[in-house]
Amino acid sequence: MAEEVFKSYLTCGVCFETFKDPVSLGCHHNFCRGCLQSFWEQAEHGNCPTCRRKSSKDCLFINFGLQELVNNYAGRQRADPPESRAVCTHTQDLKWCGKKQRLVCPVCEDVHGLTLVPLEDEVRNVKKLLKPQLEWLKRRRDADLEIDKTYEKMAKHCKNQLGETKKQIKAEFDQLHKFLTQEEEDRMAALKEEGKQKRERIILEQKNIQAQMSALEEVISTVEQDLLPKDNAAFLTIPRDLCSGTPPQVLSGGLIDVAKHLGNLSFRVCEKMREKIQFTPVILDPNTASNRVVISEDLTSARHMTKRQEHPDNPERFLEYSNFLGSVGFTSGRHSWEVEVGDHPHWLIGVAKETVDRRGEVWAKPENGFWCLIRHNGGYGNGSREKLNLKRNPTRIRVLLDCGEGEVSFYDPEVNDPILSYRDTFSEKIFPFFSVWAAAEAQTVDVKVCGAERGLNVK
Repeated sequence: MAEEVFKSYLTCGVCFETFKDPVSLGCHHNFCRGCLQSFWEQAEHGNCPTCRRKSSKDCLFINFGLQELVNNYAGRQRADPPESRAVCTHTQDLKWCGKKQRLVCPVCEDVHGLTLVPLEDEVRNVKKLLKPQLEWLKRRRDADLEIDKTYEKMAKHCKNQLGETKKQIKAEFDQLHKFLTQEEEDRMAALKEEGKQKRERIILEQKNIQAQMSALEEVISTVEQDLLPKDNAAFLTIPRDLCSGTPPQVLSGGLIDVAKHLGNLSFRVCEKMREKIQFTPVILDPNTASNRVVISEDLTSARHMTKRQEHPDNPERFLEYSNFLGSVGFTSGRHSWEVEVGDHPHWLIGVAKETVDRRGEVWAKPENGFWCLIRHNGGYGNGSREKLNLKRNPTRIRVLLDCGEGEVSFYDPEVNDPILSYRDTFSEKIFPFFSVWAAAEAQTVDVKVCGAERGLNVK
């Protein structure tokens, strides 16, 4: 009986024969490679023949352990000639031999020195051995199913992200195109206006010169007539000073000021564009935000949501609290950024190690890889839950990170006051860290990352 149980584990679910070149699917069912391929060709789909779960050729992998069991079983079959088993009719006396790993007949075989176990006992032992393994396999299957569900959510979320990101990129470039088009139109209009003014000026000057030329022609004609032989007394009445006046000159500035229109054109347009575009030193990473947080489309602000969002449980995401990170971490250098908090009553701002626990309920303290300033219940504190006495409630917090010195400092930039400072050793990448809770009755709902508006003299 135990032999039959053992053989059933080595039987293909398609041909019902002992495995030949066994392969396993993602659902952990095993088949002969040839049988599985023939089944798929006839069924015209890639589902598992046993559980009907969708699979593919890419999911196949050779089950070397099962192949070894098949080889051992085949070797044992060859070592025990069928003739010796065929003549034995003592089915009630068969025992299990652990040394030979097969059923033996104490009547027909020499069992001297062998330890024999009743068949029923061996079956119970095998079942006892297989039950915990079966439970482990079920747990593993359930874990795989959960991961499969997570991947399904990630695929759906990724598709939504793709569409939204495309839309936002297009909107950003539409704004840039609009700016550049307007800038082009303005500069073309300025060039056209200058061309009009220069042309009108040239026409006016030409008219003046032509009038002067006409007057000169008349004087010249008169003088030429006077120079003809005539009464000397009358000739002496001709004006002697005919060459008075300033000679005409071409006025400067009559051409288009090409240098003004083309000189550093791209640079000047970019400079003007920079006046309309704000740079943010820290960009928030929505893939790390817990399902209690909503990140703005421009990735610079966040707010707490009472209703949980539908986010996949990807490894980067915080599953508890309302935590999220900046998108870029630092391993060296000095970095600073500011966060507008207004009158928001509950938030955490600081930095965190890349390897902090993102799956459980972990307090944001240095021992856990967080260095933060905390605003809670009308007061301020550090990661050790020590209260801080501030002169005023800052509406803006500046964070200074010095990776080389291992220092994180917090300031009120509006009055240049230090608030809190940590000293530690950073042995891995450090990311900007944030957590935002319900705003309650406060006017400020979002916390927003921004650049420094003014210089800060560190005390």
